[in-house]
Amino acid sequence: MKFSEEQEMLRDMVRRVADEQVRPLVAEMEETRDFPDALVEVFGDLGLLQMWIPEEYGGPGGNLTSVCIAKEEIGKVSLAASTLCANNSIGLILPLLHFGTDAQRARYLPEAAKGRTISSVAITEPEAGSDVSAIRTTARRDGASYVIDGQKSWITWAAQAHFMLVFARTSEGRGHEGISVFLVDTKTPGLKVGRKEVKMGRHGSPTYQVFFENMRVDADCLLGEEGHGFKACMRILDLNRPSVAASSLGLAQAALDESVQYAKDRRQFGKRIGDFQAIQFKLADMAMKIEAARTLLYTSTQEIDAGDTSRLTLLSSMAKCYVTDVAMEAALEAVQVHGSYGYSTEYPVERFMRDAKLNQILEGTNEIHRLIIARQLLGK
Repeated sequence: MKFSEEQEMLRDMVRRVADEQVRPLVAEMEETRDFPDALVEVFGDLGLLQMWIPEEYGGPGGNLTSVCIAKEEIGKVSLAASTLCANNSIGLILPLLHFGTDAQRARYLPEAAKGRTISSVAITEPEAGSDVSAIRTTARRDGASYVIDGQKSWITWAAQAHFMLVFARTSEGRGHEGISVFLVDTKTPGLKVGRKEVKMGRHGSPTYQVFFENMRVDADCLLGEEGHGFKACMRILDLNRPSVAASSLGLAQAALDESVQYAKDRRQFGKRIGDFQAIQFKLADMAMKIEAARTLLYTSTQEIDAGDTSRLTLLSSMAKCYVTDVAMEAALEAVQVHGSYGYSTEYPVERFMRDAKLNQILEGTNEIHRLIIARQLLGK
């Protein structure tokens, strides 16, 4: 597993920015449950909001491996902050690159390449989580427009976003048939952001309810073909899920680093706790699993970046499921290594434990991903 010189330079740059500009704001994010506006400019100036945008549109022309490197490094400091890094990948850039028209790409991508655009994705509903086919939000064709009505839940960055990728049903059909995708301006009349959810962790990435009430959008807001939004959704999620794993990998590494340092510093019974075999075994197990997770993740991204997408769904689900499970386990073990201090906000490991859990749930629960993996293996 090798990285290019350019990718190593990216890692060094993002690591430095995470330490110098993100870390000092972590406590503020935890207390206010908001994301500091200043970091939007920082990330945008470094190209972290627009990594996938091709150079022809003014972007850095990054790929999946580069996105994961950046999200891993920021994830070491703040999982919440890492969600904004490459935020526009799933909400704007990938949908346009894979399903947008030339006119749509020319309209949105050059502006997004400036690094000030935030987008959000509106898929989940109160009755439609992992089962995307169950969405009830509707989009009714009316002349040169669509009229959208419905409700979404757990929409990250909804109140901050300039654009929202909305999944709605344009016709009745079985399962996923009849679902379409729209890229809408969040200033459109009829779009209302509801309450901000109070979450156990990831406080710095605000999440909201969203309501659409007779929201009229131009027909050219439709991405791809009408009624084929489910296919678009699955493709976009497959390409984005490794980046979720990357954030968790960063958290897992931070949990190990904190545990190793604490095991060196903390003394009990006249010796360092790292001298006790019980602690040594925990650290060894954490290190082995994290290294395996890193290998799975970047072997997968490099295969995909090389143009081989024959195993995209399989590798994407494997990486997302395994790495996020490893991160959760590493965070729990880090708390145990720290003992009572692990339960205190004096150390970051309690935050790691709270933050790690969400990535096992979002973008398809890990139970769903195990089903996907099994079906890929069995040819179903």
